[in-house]
Amino acid sequence: MDSVPKTPLLDRIIAPADLRKLDASELPQLADELRQETINAVSVTGGHLGAGLGVVELTVALHWVFNTPDDRLVWDVGHQTYPHKILTGRRDRIRTLRQPGGLSGFTRRVESEYDPFGAAHSSTSISAGLGMAVARDLEDRDNNVVCVIGDGAMSAGMAYEAMNNAGARDERLIVVLNDNDMSIAPPTGALSSYLARISSSGTYLYLRDIAKQLARQLPKSWERRAARMEEYTRNLWQGGAWFEELGFYYVGPIDGHNFDHLLPVLKNVRDARQGPILVHVVTKKGKGYAPAEASDDKYHGVSKFNVVTGAQVVAKPKAPTFTRVFADSLVAEAKKDSRIVAITAAMPDGTGLDVFGKAFPDRTFDVGIAEQHAVTFAAGLATEGLKPFTAIYSTFLQRAYDQVVHDVAIQNLPVRFAIDRAGLVGADGATHAGSFDVAYLACLPGMVVMAAADEAELMHMVATAAAIDDRPSAFRYPRGEGFGVPLPEEGVPLEIGKGRIVREGTTVALLSLGTRLHECLKAADQLAAFGLSTTVADARFAKPLDEDLIRRLAQNHEVLVTVEEGSVGGFGSHVLRFLSDSGLLDRGLKVRTLVLPDTFIDHGKPDQMYEDAGLNASGIVTTVLGVLGRDVLTNSASRA
Repeated sequence: MDSVPKTPLLDRIIAPADLRKLDASELPQLADELRQETINAVSVTGGHLGAGLGVVELTVALHWVFNTPDDRLVWDVGHQTYPHKILTGRRDRIRTLRQPGGLSGFTRRVESEYDPFGAAHSSTSISAGLGMAVARDLEDRDNNVVCVIGDGAMSAGMAYEAMNNAGARDERLIVVLNDNDMSIAPPTGALSSYLARISSSGTYLYLRDIAKQLARQLPKSWERRAARMEEYTRNLWQGGAWFEELGFYYVGPIDGHNFDHLLPVLKNVRDARQGPILVHVVTKKGKGYAPAEASDDKYHGVSKFNVVTGAQVVAKPKAPTFTRVFADSLVAEAKKDSRIVAITAAMPDGTGLDVFGKAFPDRTFDVGIAEQHAVTFAAGLATEGLKPFTAIYSTFLQRAYDQVVHDVAIQNLPVRFAIDRAGLVGADGATHAGSFDVAYLACLPGMVVMAAADEAELMHMVATAAAIDDRPSAFRYPRGEGFGVPLPEEGVPLEIGKGRIVREGTTVALLSLGTRLHECLKAADQLAAFGLSTTVADARFAKPLDEDLIRRLAQNHEVLVTVEEGSVGGFGSHVLRFLSDSGLLDRGLKVRTLVLPDTFIDHGKPDQMYEDAGLNASGIVTTVLGVLGRDVLTNSASRA
């Protein structure tokens, strides 16, 4: 394979309108070129690969059959949309995927008119598509709305809520179920293709409608028998009765890599003038690239890789990742306590629970993309005396907030939340950043909220959570490698609500929550050059607050700065409230709270993102000097 693939047909495609000028016989070649371009681009940038390769033919077929962007094409999640981006005017920027200032790894409304709905969390497409279809009909427009949703996303309750609503309405809505894993019903070759084509045709639907009208003239019992017979006959050959029960007209399964199957069915459902239709398409993740086909899990998300060999460029880690430290710590605790169980919402590898699952397969539960269920399931386990650890990314736990409040916190159940990807996450951007968990958890009565400053502290917090039996708790930690600090032999439970002094000083106090502690220590070194003696403290707990520690810092220093990698309304807000209520602000204490900016931060390099947010050492120093006034700056400049 050449480093830059030859793409004579793809070179002619600036927008889908150009694609629609091609003859159907040219589409297989275009798909091959699009697949090679996708592989080549992701080899340069890294990103999601397997899912996109699996929908190349489907992507081409959808843009060829439907009049996008007037016809709305709503992708679910967005992992599979790199081929879509290439075909919709973004090919010249495709090698900027997930890079600072480059294309998003997901669909994004501000990026293209061909992205009618942003999607980075799963299972939203049918709900959004139904909204678009209702709006279309209210405004007397005639465009199609097509939602593409994967079988994994169909494990989330939101998808079924949307289908239940859509199935009870009359709006025209086309849902394409991209089945690349669970194989609800595998395609059975030519017969399956023929049945799908016939049953989706205008003639069949017309005759079916006439038959329904005739059946209505019969006694009710005969009408019901006729409807059941039609449904039974079709589903005997095709499957899909379950979707029919939700009110969708089911078509499929069809081979998602065969244009002879895809094009006629998509044309038929495009031209059908009836309510919701579901087209079941079977595809293969990583299709057309041998390394990805052989290991679709490892090629779901990839770093830069060698196109010829498939070998990914992975830097040798300097320290174990926080995720791995959590996983090993939980295994260690579970060896001592048989009541510990672990729950993940379709992210066993990402959360490290694959490690726990190998050690304790009967105590590990992957509930699918169903965070709401995961939390309430954990609550149920807790009622029976088990010790559930629910490992979910910060950004995904947001989806289950009602369950955290009502099913866990109000009932004061000891569910333990292991919150991975706390803080900024780099290439995945705002949709995956763990910005809000401290704010939305620390406001809940009775909740214990911890943040690990390093991997050793994380071990202690896992042990602490395991020991808490009388209330819910959470501990947060970032993505990526640790700091390489020495690890203890085992985690030791911390005293609830107690922080620690890491460095003693007299003038400035830096109170950190989480891994910004190391930047605070660097800032203290830099402040020493300005003649400023600095105390650095690790809060450990956002809730309950260590009031004694905060009072000591407030009474013995001129300046108190809280530092956290979270949003407005988090740890700093709780500290300010305590200072205000206790009268500690009355003595002229200068206080600042350093948090993430009150905006959604685009994808980029984490170090640069934290610098821009003012949450690195230089940003902390700038804040302190600003609080103390220009005379300090002047004096320091003269000393320099």
